[in-house]
Amino acid sequence: MAHPQMFADGDPYLAHVRQICLAFPQAEERISHGRPTFRANKIFAVYGGGTKGSVDERLRYDHAILLLPDPAEREALVQDPRAFVPAYYGPSGWFGWDLAHARTPADQVDWTEVFELVDSSYREVATTTLRVLLDEADLSPPAPRAAG
Repeated sequence: MAHPQMFADGDPYLAHVRQICLAFPQAEERISHGRPTFRANKIFAVYGGGTKGSVDERLRYDHAILLLPDPAEREALVQDPRAFVPAYYGPSGWFGWDLAHARTPADQVDWTEVFELVDSSYREVATTTLRVLLDEADLSPPAPRAAG
């Protein structure tokens, strides 16, 4: 049985996340468990997530990105109020970043910061060859474009 789609195709946050993630070498998007995942050999970002707990304790983050940070940066990142420990991915060191924290509109998100978080996650899972390609590509945060 296939998972239901857990995102909206016209989501402006997702449009920006796609623009960032698909700029990385050999990156592709695939839907897994109803959510967009971004991978280059391995998954380096997931769009949307939630927390574990009893039914009353679970939180859903529809406008979030799940990432695997550099272990040296993880503790500082998870102290941020936008961060959460995602279900299933959390025990492996992943964290969630709520893009719509405090109802922030997509056009007010610091997309340069998101790019840096994605870059770190990509580097954590990338092969040596992919890291070399990334360094040669000399990516910079893409200029935001109109979503939709």
